[in-house]
Amino acid sequence: MVDIATRVYNHRWKMDPIVRSLIDTDFYKLLMCQSVFRNRPETDVTFSLINRTTSVRLAELVDEGELREQLDHIRSLSLSRGESTWLRGNTFYGKRQMFTPEFMEWFEGLTLPPYHLEVRDGQYELTFEGKWPEVMLWEIPALAVLMELRARAVLGHMKKFELQVLYARAMTKLWEKVERLRPIDGLRIADFGTRRRHSFLWQDWCVQAMREGLGERFVGTSNCLIAKNRDLEAIGTNAHELPMVYAALAPDDTALAQAPYDVLSDWHEEHDGNLRIILPDTYGTKGFLENAPDWLAGWTGIRVDSGAPEAGAETAIRWWQDRGEDPRQKMVIFSDGLDVDKIIELQAQFAGRVRTSFGWGTLLTNDFRGLTDGDVLAPFSLVCKAVSANGRPTVKLSDNPRKAMGPADEIARYRRVFGVGKQEALDVIV
Repeated sequence: MVDIATRVYNHRWKMDPIVRSLIDTDFYKLLMCQSVFRNRPETDVTFSLINRTTSVRLAELVDEGELREQLDHIRSLSLSRGESTWLRGNTFYGKRQMFTPEFMEWFEGLTLPPYHLEVRDGQYELTFEGKWPEVMLWEIPALAVLMELRARAVLGHMKKFELQVLYARAMTKLWEKVERLRPIDGLRIADFGTRRRHSFLWQDWCVQAMREGLGERFVGTSNCLIAKNRDLEAIGTNAHELPMVYAALAPDDTALAQAPYDVLSDWHEEHDGNLRIILPDTYGTKGFLENAPDWLAGWTGIRVDSGAPEAGAETAIRWWQDRGEDPRQKMVIFSDGLDVDKIIELQAQFAGRVRTSFGWGTLLTNDFRGLTDGDVLAPFSLVCKAVSANGRPTVKLSDNPRKAMGPADEIARYRRVFGVGKQEALDVIV
């Protein structure tokens, strides 16, 4: 096992790549990329970095030259033979050759497109423009680079024994969480922590700890490279990006209202089984389910990713019951801002009523809260989102209005089209 503290302390050479592989990304990005490659390959998109925790002034913490070096290094990457073989020949969710030969041939020849970087008011303005299948693959590595560079900026001022103690405390903190989860009957939990991890080495350590501590209760990781290296299941389905871009392309309000279902219709043609998971909250869960076509009720489950998770799960259960489905045969995946107390609470509340599963993200792979003076390693909310498609702005409403994004007039329009009423504003933890 890698001695992370010593590895960090010895990091004094000029360039230590943070992202060393194009599959150091989340599995759902590759699944979505294949869908986009098939259905909307010529769409022009812009992705932009958004720091929702404005008190963390990234441009004052992270050296611009180092950031450019890391981003340039990512542009030099291509799939290795072993990575290509793993994607082409492995079985994912019980399906062999999940990725088509046409997609793999394209992916094997891919170089990520250029980036645009500026500094404004203590923050980085980092944007990526180009064809959707290419640009979308910048999201996860860009976030991972910025999160780890921020951590390196803090850790660089620490001495060897200080680092040893810091990581010993962080490891103890995580292991205590694992021990609290171990007795829970029927627990299914996966690592969803790539995008805002402390570092790649730390995420890898967390995954190994979860595997040893939880055994079969730990069902896999969203990180493709770690899944490959550790012989684990790669976990993931789809994300808000798809309905956001489809909606932006809609020519009128009628097409806009239909766009989230068009996404899942395209997905339905490509995937079955456990990959048929609905993410309903992009423009409000309640309205999405009320207007959903009947065939969606037959899908495997729903992911609850914003708003009060208890309310989201109860809404899903009622919807299945109203459509004549047995909720006990369905899956609810919780994935928003989870930590141990909430996982235990949700499992106790919904066990036996639905099949529960948990995607544990930032507070698994980046919980250094309380371990440094001034809490300078505490996680913060950094995202990289599609902000336009073919020149039209994208919008996300969410079940939590504090997560809404897009121009104010377009947010108002989307709220009208999707019938979004009053929403409860919740703190955005990460």
